[in-house]
Amino acid sequence: MSVPVPANRPDLQFAEIETDIEDLQRSFIEKHKRIAEHVDQNPLPVVDDRTLGQRLADGVASVMGSWRFILVQSGALTIWIVLNVTGVIGKWDPYPFILLNLMLSFQAAYAAPIIVMSQNRKEAKDRQRADHDYLVNLSAELGVSELHAKIDALRQTQWATLLALQGEQIELLRSLAAAQGPLAAAQGPLAVDEPTAPDLGAPDRRAAPSGP
Repeated sequence: MSVPVPANRPDLQFAEIETDIEDLQRSFIEKHKRIAEHVDQNPLPVVDDRTLGQRLADGVASVMGSWRFILVQSGALTIWIVLNVTGVIGKWDPYPFILLNLMLSFQAAYAAPIIVMSQNRKEAKDRQRADHDYLVNLSAELGVSELHAKIDALRQTQWATLLALQGEQIELLRSLAAAQGPLAAAQGPLAVDEPTAPDLGAPDRRAAPSGP
């Protein structure tokens, strides 16, 4: 708490208000630094609460959504087609490769819903993370709004002090003007030289113009 200053020292009052504003800003910054350090030093534990089906869906989506799976599957299809065309070890699936098409159809039929399940779970997790970030941002915004409100209140106090000081100065000027009134009356009116009227009876010394 700041120590009260005399009312006749407006410079000290303004300095006290500025000090209070700086203290508020400093405390707000230090508070958020402590929160950030606490979050960095104590991260949230990662808890894997997925069910067996969710783990299986994530694993299948992770494997099928990689270049390794594409390359392995492309190599297997190429070998299948080459062996059945050349007949090196027998043609168990000759052209048009009906068995291969059936296997690929089964793969697509089961892979699509499994990948969709994994995406839905990740979307729900992202939604929870977005809600958490929103609450953190809202808390920070409320803290900033509170700081601005305190600073505005201190500014209003500063303006009120300034207006009060201005009123005191105006009253002082009025009292000085009132005190100078009787003093000027006691000194008397100042002697002022009155203008003299010209003497109309005196002859005009200017020479009259001579006739032709």
